[in-house]
Amino acid sequence: MRIVDLTTPITGNHARWGTDITRNGDTRAGDLFQVTTVRLSCHAFTHVDARRHFFGDGATIEATPLDTVVGPAKVVDLKDTVANHAIDADHLAHRMRHVESGDRIILATAWHRHRDIADLSYWRDAPYLTRDAAEHLLARGLQTVCFDFPQDYTIRQMIDGQTPPIEEHVTHDTLLRAGVHMVEYLTNTSALSGRVVFLSAAPLKIEDADGAPARVYAIEDFKG
Repeated sequence: MRIVDLTTPITGNHARWGTDITRNGDTRAGDLFQVTTVRLSCHAFTHVDARRHFFGDGATIEATPLDTVVGPAKVVDLKDTVANHAIDADHLAHRMRHVESGDRIILATAWHRHRDIADLSYWRDAPYLTRDAAEHLLARGLQTVCFDFPQDYTIRQMIDGQTPPIEEHVTHDTLLRAGVHMVEYLTNTSALSGRVVFLSAAPLKIEDADGAPARVYAIEDFKG
């Protein structure tokens, strides 16, 4: 089998979120142990959204059924996507002919090849989904959608200090509202070679949280 790591490393350098990583002790200098402390947003790097992120009546992250984010997944090849491309329903339908109701999917634009997540251009120049694209995904009856790019156009408006209404956050308003699980900010999707993988995207079990970081990876050529 071949394991493809799809997780953005957690670092102290993030364009949008303040992240702080400190280390106490140094075993190389003779200390008994080293302890690392991390302070970060649950939505900063590769993570899973809980419905509570946008909806007060929604479940928090520890209620995420593991079988929704762990299991076979279909890779949707969008690697020819360019900067600021509005991905619409017709475009998705053409690339999703192998996808069936109940599937988990990975939307693979390989956006990491074009911009660094630590730079604001990653967020300002990203491709994004139109509302009809989000509605198309919902209509397909998917249980989980993974993104390797900031999928709502509103992200660039938020960087500029605006607060767009919920309906403009089209994937959250459409998919998350309906209970479709969303895994965000994957990286290294250019390394995926097949159309079907075994996905593991289990979030950390943080009590009452609206999301949580996850170590996401895909297994290709898996033989059970």
